[in-house]
Amino acid sequence: MNLEGVGTVDGGRKVTPWRGGNRRGSSYAEAGVSIEAGDRAVELLKPAIRKTRRPEVVGGIGGFAGLFALDTDKYKKPLLASSTDGVGTKLVVAQQMGIHDTVGIDLVAMVVDDLVVCGAEPLFLLDYIACGEVVPERIAEIAGGIADGCRYAGCALVGGEIAEHPGVLKADEYDVSATGVGVVEADELLGPERVQVGDVIIAMGSSGLHSNGYSLVRHVLLGAGRMRLDQVVEEFGNQRTLGEELLTPTRVYAKDCLALIAETDVHAFAHITGGGLPGNVVRALPGGADAVLDRSSWRPQPIFDLIRDKGRVEDGELDRTFNMGVGMVAMLPREDVDRALAVLAARHVDAWVIGEIVSGQGEVRMLGSHPK
Repeated sequence: MNLEGVGTVDGGRKVTPWRGGNRRGSSYAEAGVSIEAGDRAVELLKPAIRKTRRPEVVGGIGGFAGLFALDTDKYKKPLLASSTDGVGTKLVVAQQMGIHDTVGIDLVAMVVDDLVVCGAEPLFLLDYIACGEVVPERIAEIAGGIADGCRYAGCALVGGEIAEHPGVLKADEYDVSATGVGVVEADELLGPERVQVGDVIIAMGSSGLHSNGYSLVRHVLLGAGRMRLDQVVEEFGNQRTLGEELLTPTRVYAKDCLALIAETDVHAFAHITGGGLPGNVVRALPGGADAVLDRSSWRPQPIFDLIRDKGRVEDGELDRTFNMGVGMVAMLPREDVDRALAVLAARHVDAWVIGEIVSGQGEVRMLGSHPK
């Protein structure tokens, strides 16, 4: 990290000061930027980042860029895959709750699970944290969650940036984003081109809302619904509050999907994020094929019922906005279904057959109703 002129550390991670104002004689501290706080934040991050290290990471702390040595002997024709994303307004809930060590997991999940959809193994990730004030302990919590997510995905956290923006963000406000890079063998690339009529669609259960639809959630539950984040919701069980439910980390599916690829003939994945099942499964369909999904095959978590009931949200809107209990789907030949379900069960992933690929015109058809 650096504050303009201060040496970088941690494989390219740096702190960027706010550049507002040109009054001569002023100090960074007077402008709202603390070099010392940035340095302290970096020191607190180092142990967590070291735990994400992979053998391919080159060098240690101190460079201007994170270095990663791709093993070109391992691949005949490697393709690099890249993805970038954020967490969205789920961060508002984290800031209101004062809980900052889980949104980093959400961030990594949003990036690496997009990478694995094409069959790519996530290799490394760089993060970006913008805040109104660098509070070292808070930054360490956020980045600690990012490091946890990277460990779950098996990728290295090779660097990043902390940008202090006083006057733009309030002292307790922050935003996060990340970019990840993965690799896949060219002839093993997954996608619509491999999907065939007759393929079965397997669903992998979500951990809850994941990281999409929080603007609607906040409007329905915290706004019009007048619920409190510290309010215990009986339907959630175990004296669980609304805030705790809303901050449930996104499940990281990267290793689960890679295990499926190794054990079965997966044709395609779809990561169920914004747009829900209809908006994401359609991206994995070839021309001349539809996906038929059966709502009666699973029951979404109580949080989705709460949103529907409090906001009088129609089923179609729920389907288009939320994952409705499904975080990832795999499309594969019927003869591989039993093996796929066994692999996922061994990895403690709730999975089931949710539908199939039929002749059509590239549409997703949602049939039936969820069990009560």
